[in-house]
Amino acid sequence: MKCWKLAFVLLAVFLAGCSGANGGQDDHASKAAAGGKKTSSGKSDLPAVTIDASGGKKVVVRVEIADGPFEQQRGLMYRKSLGEDRGMLFVYRRELPLSYWMKNTRIPLSIAYIDSKGRITDILDMKPLDDKPPHYVSSEPVQYALEVNQGFFDEHGVKVGDRARLPE
Repeated sequence: MKCWKLAFVLLAVFLAGCSGANGGQDDHASKAAAGGKKTSSGKSDLPAVTIDASGGKKVVVRVEIADGPFEQQRGLMYRKSLGEDRGMLFVYRRELPLSYWMKNTRIPLSIAYIDSKGRITDILDMKPLDDKPPHYVSSEPVQYALEVNQGFFDEHGVKVGDRARLPE
């Protein structure tokens, strides 16, 4: 009987997490209010990653943190949109080679791999729903991965070698 109770609790936790940080809803209302242009969505009190871009510009991305196995495995799967200055920061305990895929992820994303000192080592564009190898692999061991809307890094002048200040 205890196994059934445990299974029920785990199922309830899983289902509660499936809706994501914004309840699984996209930001149609904010797009409509801005005349169709996609605007920021989600909580304004999200932690920030600040990137010191090559051109001297400071680029701020408000992020959801994925620092546990469930959040890291789920990532941005099943979402319909992501606010233009929003992202997801994947945090690992130590540097290691990372490889990401886009299984069940509908949003075109760019990923920046970041080492333990905050240096961006790679920036890769990822194709929606791409779950076939080769996956999107870091060129060296890293401790962080930052996913944003595809093209965000280009639009803001962020390049490999730039530095990111990460939330504590």
